[in-house]
Amino acid sequence: MNLQIRYTTTFNYPKTVRDSHNVLKACPTSNAAQTLESYDLAIDPPARVFSYVDYWGTRVDSFGIFEPHEQLTIVATSHVVTHPAPSIDLSIDVARYAEPDYRVEYRAYLDPTRHTEWTPPLAELARDTVHGVEDANGAATRLMEAVRDRLSYAPGSTYVGMELAQVLENGQGVCQDYAHAHIALARSVGIPARYVSGYLYAADQSLGSTPDEAEIDVETHAWVEIHIPGWGWQPFDPTNGTPVAESHVKIGHGRDYDDVAPLRGVYHGPEDHELGVSVRISREELAGRQSQQ
Repeated sequence: MNLQIRYTTTFNYPKTVRDSHNVLKACPTSNAAQTLESYDLAIDPPARVFSYVDYWGTRVDSFGIFEPHEQLTIVATSHVVTHPAPSIDLSIDVARYAEPDYRVEYRAYLDPTRHTEWTPPLAELARDTVHGVEDANGAATRLMEAVRDRLSYAPGSTYVGMELAQVLENGQGVCQDYAHAHIALARSVGIPARYVSGYLYAADQSLGSTPDEAEIDVETHAWVEIHIPGWGWQPFDPTNGTPVAESHVKIGHGRDYDDVAPLRGVYHGPEDHELGVSVRISREELAGRQSQQ
């Protein structure tokens, strides 16, 4: 797919603020599944941007606004071409997850974090779910299905920082919760898993259906990558219960949401403010390809 993505965040303050320092992670990456053709960042009031790649491989745009202002607008525009995902070797034995050297290498994606802390009952569920499964891809798929059996998609039902055990007890969540639950289940049985932040070109974030419209308004999305020994990182979308496809655009990955939060910042001024976030994605025909009537 040939996708144009426009990510916009606007802060409106009741009084003048100053010394605003912000860290943005909205730029798609390039990998085997997608190619970043262009990226542009516009900030109002204007600011000098310092860009770098963080420890996890995600592009970071850092900027500060020192002058007094009552509004801050950030617009990140990107052009991405996505490609069909490569087929995966389904015969890789789960026994490889127990190899000591392997566990040391992927330790960062095996330990619990504040968003992926698992309880004894959750670990027991994971063990029961993968019992008898011999291949790594099958184990990851079973764990994804276990998450979907216990959560229903409900926007606004959770908040950042809500404990995973509480989310599962309530039985409702959003894409971040589905991803954290899948990661926790996988790590509890020794399977490396990482959190992915990105965009999804879909009519409904919980259904993953490709829209009829060429241009739609969506939200940022989250999914999971499971490491398959000898193969690499394989993406799964637990919110939709499907493999990650050409409609998914990856920004970056980390141990959990905190490593790839789209925007963080501090400023000097009143605590209250109005926040507006929007993501608009448009699909265009690739050069040299004609539309079919």
